Amino acid sequence: MNGMQKWFGRGWLSAGYLFLYLPIAALVIYSFNDSPVPNIWRGFTLHWYAQLADDHELLAGFWLSLKIAFFTACGSVVLGTLAAFALVKYKRFFGRTLFTGMVSAPLVMPEVIIGLSLLLTLVSVQRLIGVPERGMLTIWLGHMLLGMAYATVVIQARLQDLNPQLEEAAMDLGARPAQVFMLVTLPMIAQSLLSAWLLTFTLSLDDVVVSAFLSGPGATTMPQVIFSRARLGLSPSINAVATLIVLFVAVGVAFASLLIARRERQRQREMAEAYRS
Repeated sequence: MNGMQKWFGRGWLSAGYLFLYLPIAALVIYSFNDSPVPNIWRGFTLHWYAQLADDHELLAGFWLSLKIAFFTACGSVVLGTLAAFALVKYKRFFGRTLFTGMVSAPLVMPEVIIGLSLLLTLVSVQRLIGVPERGMLTIWLGHMLLGMAYATVVIQARLQDLNPQLEEAAMDLGARPAQVFMLVTLPMIAQSLLSAWLLTFTLSLDDVVVSAFLSGPGATTMPQVIFSRARLGLSPSINAVATLIVLFVAVGVAFASLLIARRERQRQREMAEAYRS
């Protein structure tokens, strides 16, 4: 009976992984397809990868998406750290309930509503003072609103697990609160900061809805380009650029996982040495 349950669980797990990753594997395989029809195999070729060098619209969208994702991840981690620190370290302050709700709202609110509300707000501000015009800046603001909420959740979970006695010991030794935060707290939550950075970078890189509301002339992200072309029929060159993105993200996640595992082993060794001493 136990053996049957084990194989049944493995079967469901394998089916779940196939459902999630088989379409990605098919996309990668058909990016080397010699046929202009994306789902009909006619032979192996690298033609579509070479064609990407001449696709200026897609390359410009990809470069814009990378810049927005980078700045979104950096800004989201900074704001998410400050928000998480306030929620964890200060249990009672005026407006805490409202602040908690505002931080968590983007997680449960439909992106269509977020994009539309930001569009109306930015248009009103532009009519009032003349800036900002819709483009990279407005897309970045919209993405950072979403990213900050996700970063806060990740970093808050790590802060709640920290041993407060370590920070108290640092203050007893004469460290000021700012020094405790920079020299004690930040190194201990470095892994969560990296995780939040990667999460918000990925969310920004593939966002379509908010970008569609906040983009302007000359500021079209890569997901918008792909989505607009999908309505007319996908070209195999889209499979090629998607394969490159999958490779880029996979390498980044693997590198981050190795770095996090290394830091965790180092932290455990340091804690073991501290207990022995």
